[in-house]
Amino acid sequence: MASPTPSSPAASPPASRGRAALAVLLLASTLTVMAGTILTPVVGVIRGELGVSGTGAGLILTAHGLSLAIASPLVGWTIDRWGLKTPLVAGLLLYGVAGGAGLVTTSYTALIISRFAFGVGAAAVFAGTTVALLALYEGPERDRVAGWRSVAISVGGIIWPLLGGALGGISWHGPFAIYLLGIPVGIAMMFTLPKSLNAKRPGGGGGTITLLRSRPRLLGLYALSLTSSFLLYVLAVFLPQRLAQLGVETPFLVALYTTSTSVAGTLVGLAYAKIKKSLGYIRLLRVSVVLWVAAFLVAGTAGNSVLIVLAPALFGLGMGMSVPALAVMIGETAPPALRGQATSLSGTANFTGQFAAPLVIGPAVGATSIATGFRIAGGIAALSFLLLFLLKDPAPAAAPSAAPKEPADEEGTAAR
Repeated sequence: MASPTPSSPAASPPASRGRAALAVLLLASTLTVMAGTILTPVVGVIRGELGVSGTGAGLILTAHGLSLAIASPLVGWTIDRWGLKTPLVAGLLLYGVAGGAGLVTTSYTALIISRFAFGVGAAAVFAGTTVALLALYEGPERDRVAGWRSVAISVGGIIWPLLGGALGGISWHGPFAIYLLGIPVGIAMMFTLPKSLNAKRPGGGGGTITLLRSRPRLLGLYALSLTSSFLLYVLAVFLPQRLAQLGVETPFLVALYTTSTSVAGTLVGLAYAKIKKSLGYIRLLRVSVVLWVAAFLVAGTAGNSVLIVLAPALFGLGMGMSVPALAVMIGETAPPALRGQATSLSGTANFTGQFAAPLVIGPAVGATSIATGFRIAGGIAALSFLLLFLLKDPAPAAAPSAAPKEPADEEGTAAR
């Protein structure tokens, strides 16, 4: 997707419109991380109320990941072919309606069906918000905004699960009300995004196979994305069960533990641009993976509820660096005309990892213990470290010859 070109200052509407677009995009970004995490504090309650197994309860957190993974390539093609704005707005509306369906759902089957529909909307939100920020910003400004987006995602991972935990103390249906936020955010997106982001591309830029053949580096980046999401959801699904073994079962207290991941991610995200400038992408990702390994070593060995809080905190530090780095690396590796598909495939990787987490680790936990499952996850994290030796930092972008370009729509709207 080509970056819009600025027009004359005289034609520019107030810059506040561009700031509003950024604010709405950052708010929408908080919705991606809460896709499953707001239900984490009540997954044990749902398990008891609906009479399902531990793995079945885990699928309530991750079922949307399967439909998201399947729908993402089509969402990406739609963005590249028809423009960004309409798919993103439609996705937000579906996100709100299907996610909120859990307020009135009383059977496990109906709940899983609604989660699959929800995943299609979440696919559009995940890809759309990423592509919009990549299209509207360049160079150091893109790194700053990527850091802000990481903070927004992390803040969403703090606020929404805590609110979900509070509502879950009233009823296990309560947390599903938070998904309804997608509806007003979708309406706001309709009025704030530049119209240029809805430009059609009749000829297209090629398909997924063309993209991966021309940019094989993307495969390694997708593998890291899949691993990070897999590990995140190992914690999301099995940490509450481990806490229950240690006597921590109140939904709000469970939420406090799980949100430490996002608190740590917020702290790192605020400094992301400086950290990336100092380390570069690959060394930054290596540090992230080492933190993942440390997190699961703690989770697999801690024997009390005080020490185990270090596990999600350490993991959050790594995620706070890896999420923006991988998003920008994928966006910059892909040709602009195929950026929608490249980003959506990272969604496929991310949410395939989420969906697979309880299916892969669950049987090991059932046969041994949760601590053993965490140690296996730590081994998987260690293997991903080896992948980083096959990747290199991208060539630095040429320095701009003039003042940094302000992204704008076709009427000259500055996206600030």
